[in-house]
Amino acid sequence: MPQFSYSVRDKAGKIVKGSLEGDSRDAVGTKLRQMGYIVLELQQQGGLAAMGQIKFGTGVKVKDVAIFSRQFSTMINAGLSLTKCLSILAQQTESAGLRDVIQQVAKDVEAGQSLSDSMAKHPKVFPPIFINMVRAGETGGVLDEVLVRVADHFESELQLKAKIKSAMTYPVAMGFLVLLILAAMMIFVVPSFEKMFSQLGGELPAITQLLVDASDFVAGAGGIITVVVFAASIFGFKFWVGTTGGRRIWDTIKLRAPIFGPLVRKLALAKFTRTFGTLVSAGVPILSALDIVSETAGNAVVANAVKKARLAIKEGETIAKPLSESSVFPSMLVQMISVGEETGALDAMLNKIADFYDEEVSTAVEGLTSLIEPLMMATLGLIVGGMVIALYLPMFKVITLVE
Repeated sequence: MPQFSYSVRDKAGKIVKGSLEGDSRDAVGTKLRQMGYIVLELQQQGGLAAMGQIKFGTGVKVKDVAIFSRQFSTMINAGLSLTKCLSILAQQTESAGLRDVIQQVAKDVEAGQSLSDSMAKHPKVFPPIFINMVRAGETGGVLDEVLVRVADHFESELQLKAKIKSAMTYPVAMGFLVLLILAAMMIFVVPSFEKMFSQLGGELPAITQLLVDASDFVAGAGGIITVVVFAASIFGFKFWVGTTGGRRIWDTIKLRAPIFGPLVRKLALAKFTRTFGTLVSAGVPILSALDIVSETAGNAVVANAVKKARLAIKEGETIAKPLSESSVFPSMLVQMISVGEETGALDAMLNKIADFYDEEVSTAVEGLTSLIEPLMMATLGLIVGGMVIALYLPMFKVITLVE
């Protein structure tokens, strides 16, 4: 009987991890839910998936979930029942994966389960922040308002990612162009010059000989070896980053990187404050909110700092004090959180901080783009220009000898 490792949340909101035997993944999931747990993650032990922590998605995009949340809120506000809302949404959604999930959620709701528990069975579609906010909305009778906040949260994240993606399109395209030109010259241009050099005879300049040797390597078996090594390096890197220790080291390196480090830090702080503020505004308890924030931080260093802060808060400390003891959170953020605690407007303050860091990220991305673009152009010019000079040096030498 296969063994399954699981991560669940108990009735007190605590994360519990362990392993359990079962005939199938669904059978183990059902057993855990019967025990009163909310299943967050469930993976079979052994095999390729367990070795590399490979997880196959459902094909459901964050944008699809955001649209679903907003439409769901509108229908609930109009007075439709949950099952009727889910039935209509299943028919309207363009995502086949989301349609199947909504239909399963609708069946569970019809069977008497709560909406949040039904959605918790699909953690790859509905993340912990979604589930806990829906649960808070059910408890407070403000499910429609909570769903709007969920949609706003996801849309804000999508807008931020879109800005970064748009700004990085040109540098990535230029990088690809540099590699393409380099490969074309190595495979097609340099060999034709090499034939001409052999006819001229004599000894080639060192830089030209180096270029010819590199071309022979790339055009021959060396090119295949290079591609294989490159692919293996990427796979090995992803495997290493997938481990707990590797992820922590890599996230630390990203935060301390000379040029990109400040951008990574601002992104992490924007995500932390946005998620925390959204959960608090929905009525999710502080400790549960911090649990979710640590799980969705996207950076192991930030996640560890949040977990340490949660332990201190559980012992009676304010939110701001343990955060101030961590080097991850700047003093400005900590001071604003402290003001939010004192005035009873923590959620509003967190959302203001998130807006501030969103703007900081946008400014930083624009600055990096303006810095990267000329660097890429200069790099392209140096590579192509250097190769042209290396190729024509022997011809200049011949002309000099003739004169």
